[in-house]
Amino acid sequence: MTPARSAHDVLTIALRKPGDVITLRRCTQSVCRAAGLTGSPLVRLTTVVSEAGEHLLGAPGLSAHLRLEETDTVMVTARIRWLGDHRPPTPLLSAAGRLLDDSHLTGPHEDGHHELVLAQRTETPPDSLGDLAAGVRATLADGSTAADLIEALRTQNGQLLAALEESQRQQDELQRLNAELEETNAGVMALYSELAGELQATNTGVVALYAELEDKSRQLELANEYKNRFWANVSHELRSPVNSIIALARLLLDPSADPLTDEQRQQVALVQASGSTLLALVDELLDVAKAESGHLEPHPTDVDLRPLLHQLRGTLRGTAHPRVELDIPDHLQHQPLVTDEVMLTRILRNVLSNALKFTADGHVSLDVTEQEQTGEDPRFVFRVRDSGIGIPANELDRVFEEFYQVQGPHQRGRAGTGLGLPYARRLAELLGGTLTLHSETGHGTTVTLDIPARLTTPAPEVPAPQNTRVPENTPAPEVPAPDIQAGPPPTDPQAPGAPAGPPPAGPPIEAGAPTGPAPRAATEPGPTAHVIVIDDDAIFLATLPPLLDGLAASVTTLTDSTRAAATVAHEQPDLVLLDLTMPATDGYSVHRTLAADPRTRHIPVVVLTALEAGQVDHARLPGVRAVLNKTRLTAPDLAAVLTPRPTPPPPAAPRPPATPPHPRAEEPR
Repeated sequence: MTPARSAHDVLTIALRKPGDVITLRRCTQSVCRAAGLTGSPLVRLTTVVSEAGEHLLGAPGLSAHLRLEETDTVMVTARIRWLGDHRPPTPLLSAAGRLLDDSHLTGPHEDGHHELVLAQRTETPPDSLGDLAAGVRATLADGSTAADLIEALRTQNGQLLAALEESQRQQDELQRLNAELEETNAGVMALYSELAGELQATNTGVVALYAELEDKSRQLELANEYKNRFWANVSHELRSPVNSIIALARLLLDPSADPLTDEQRQQVALVQASGSTLLALVDELLDVAKAESGHLEPHPTDVDLRPLLHQLRGTLRGTAHPRVELDIPDHLQHQPLVTDEVMLTRILRNVLSNALKFTADGHVSLDVTEQEQTGEDPRFVFRVRDSGIGIPANELDRVFEEFYQVQGPHQRGRAGTGLGLPYARRLAELLGGTLTLHSETGHGTTVTLDIPARLTTPAPEVPAPQNTRVPENTPAPEVPAPDIQAGPPPTDPQAPGAPAGPPPAGPPIEAGAPTGPAPRAATEPGPTAHVIVIDDDAIFLATLPPLLDGLAASVTTLTDSTRAAATVAHEQPDLVLLDLTMPATDGYSVHRTLAADPRTRHIPVVVLTALEAGQVDHARLPGVRAVLNKTRLTAPDLAAVLTPRPTPPPPAAPRPPATPPHPRAEEPR
């Protein structure tokens, strides 16, 4: 508090008994009224002063001094002094600090007294402070003390009644607010119950919907599985008769066959071309089914791009239109490329074939770029550009849908199934890359294949391939499915990949009957002396003589697999060609029996099957010389496995002809 510049004493009261405290209160009220303090400031000051007097009552030398002091403003001040160790309670001092403009406790001073200062600000002008103090002293010195006391009590009673009325009013308001709050709470509880019921019903519906979605998802997964299985089965079942049609047409067109008229030759050539187109579709269906079912897995190897590009250039040059320039340059490789070479070849062949198919005039080019990125693995980017008809912008996304083809007159005369690009994109994803397409109508198309330079996916353990020779008891990696091409496969009868098929109609081959050319002298090198074929497929057995011509001196066919082990043990052939899928006793069981018999375990076995490589259980075929696929069987494949090997001499007993099997209906393959 700022020190007083002037102070005027009004009254000093010695506080020795409770009545003195009442007198102090009354006098404080009078001084406040005279100084212009009314209402709440007056009540606060008089209350605090009387409370302090009551708490300190009994202290030695207790007295109260009422003054008018001038600091920054005029203050009505009550200074309560006492001796000894008495001290006002802390709650009182805290209340005084909140209620009054100034309050503080000092002491002990030099004379040993303590002083509690309680002050309240007033609006009285300072220049009249002396006259005001004199007037107050005169009023307090008047003899009307009792009347003032009664008036003070009356005032206090009025204030108390007003306070009680205000308290009652506040209590009534509080009750009203409580009633409104209870009513609001009741409404909130009702709303909460309603919302809880609706939420429960919603949750029940969501759970039911989720269960329905799960059921639909399972149905879709099952339908997709059925679709893939249907594709695989139908494609597998169609491949054998289609191969037979192609092989039959090839045999009819062979120069060594009976001559045909020009019209007959044209009709047979049409049959062969149609069969080749159908075979391409079957192969595409099989490959897409395998890709969707997850049976295609990449086998990373070091890839040399120069022979790969050279092979593509030689394979596709003959399919280009006369006015189309095919540019596949020899790329000088600067860094190693580790990826699946077969899958990469399929993708590039597919994209280039599509470009050549829809480019009648102009050019088709392949560019290879090696990109090195900071902090990332290097990548290889293959871009195929053509000046063909292009693809409309609204069709760009749909060309990657299975079986979708952009409609228009450009499709006339161009074979296709709509499976090539979707299959190529799946292969690109398996190689860890992307296949994107940019095209404008009339301005050509650019297809970009972006793959990492090193395929980090480890090659899984897979069974031995088909149509390759394998060491005994040693599995080899699976040979991927045939390439997807834009048009039908080659129809040249001498092409290495030409499938085997049935020959022209002729007399049926009886089981156990030797076929093929007459035996040659033992000293003459070349063909294997004696081969036994164990297969129940009469159509396939009819296709073997042309393929074995010059490779085997004599061939015995056996359609009853239950007699296979006994026939082989009796005839002691140089080689056994064994089918896997047969009724009664399958090829696995026949091979197990031959391997367990000391008389036949030394005879080499070559498996001929229509099953794909992934469907063959190589663990059950230990020691076989090779596993060949019947649907892609060629004379070079057979020549590779029919290399003569020394075998123990046959038993001394003469070899009678095998007994024909019991007649039975041929089961569908």
